[in-house]
Amino acid sequence: MAEHKIMLKWFKGDVPFSYETYPRNHTITFKDGAPQVFSAAPAYLGDPSKGDPEDLLVAALSSCHMLSFLAICAKKRITVEAYDDDAMGVLEKDGGKLWMTKVVLKPKVRANVDAATLLHIHHLAHDACFIASSVK
Repeated sequence: MAEHKIMLKWFKGDVPFSYETYPRNHTITFKDGAPQVFSAAPAYLGDPSKGDPEDLLVAALSSCHMLSFLAICAKKRITVEAYDDDAMGVLEKDGGKLWMTKVVLKPKVRANVDAATLLHIHHLAHDACFIASSVK
């Protein structure tokens, strides 16, 4: 078992505490790194220039898939030169409840194998990604 901890901090500041006015920005510190500022999604009065929880979920899925993909390629002695992903998540209402209905990964890989092999490894990576296994 492994534990993964973050430190989240938020302060009200000098503004009144109401839904319209309380600040959405907060810091999250990963490991012993520098605190990073995140916010709520703009639809919830957050700062549109900051990442939000929905972005973090999409990033976690994309990152886990890539790391699983790279591990499989390394074990198969397939050299990967570059990996980019323009991932996107969709937040929708289902029965009055908001949830991330889908996350679409769009990886572009430069490697020394054919497209069919890369597709097969992407399927293996999806099965190996424990973040993907942790969501609907």
